[in-house]
Amino acid sequence: MASLAHPAHEDPDEAARAVRAERRTRQLLDAAARLMDRDGFHGVSMQALAAEASVSVGLIYRYFGGKDDLLLAVIVDVLGSFATRVPRSVAAVEDPVDRLAASFRAYCEVIDEHRHAAVLTYRESRTLSAAGRDKIKDLEVQTSEPLREAIRDGMRAGAFVPVDVDLVAHDMLLMAHGWALKHWYFERTQSFDDYVSKQTALVLNAILSPGSREQHQDKLALQ
Repeated sequence: MASLAHPAHEDPDEAARAVRAERRTRQLLDAAARLMDRDGFHGVSMQALAAEASVSVGLIYRYFGGKDDLLLAVIVDVLGSFATRVPRSVAAVEDPVDRLAASFRAYCEVIDEHRHAAVLTYRESRTLSAAGRDKIKDLEVQTSEPLREAIRDGMRAGAFVPVDVDLVAHDMLLMAHGWALKHWYFERTQSFDDYVSKQTALVLNAILSPGSREQHQDKLALQ
């Protein structure tokens, strides 16, 4: 979740309240993600959530209207992290191949930090209202744009062979999500860095043009 900005002229008491509210919201989102991942959306009561977050049930309702609002907020929080972290990670990267690799790593880093919430996106999104599901779909498309942009730029520069941009970007998002969805398995066989490097190599081996392979040989190792 993006940090709140506090202008210099803001009242100190108001700024302190905003910081406390942001901290409390983070506390509730993290607790909800852990419990809903473990017990399922319908298996989590507000009382259990309050106990997990070490707060009162009444305090939860000061921030969220109920479990439905909380679930939507957990998923939106992950997508919001994509929206801020990924563009920031590639802001100074001009080469489209390097930018694609950096974007993918940033996606994976967000997933690694929000594994419980990422699993909920798949398992519990059907529980959301139609409006909530539409919001998630729109945000997913928006947050995947850095991948599509890097692929389009790479094709224009001749670094990538012609590909279906949306399909490659979608596959890369599934790869990133796979770290959370199959973390129970992958954590036993490889490190996070190995996972990211190998998945990046799989993609680049498939789409790099022959003339670009030597320049980016360091990213192509599958072992």
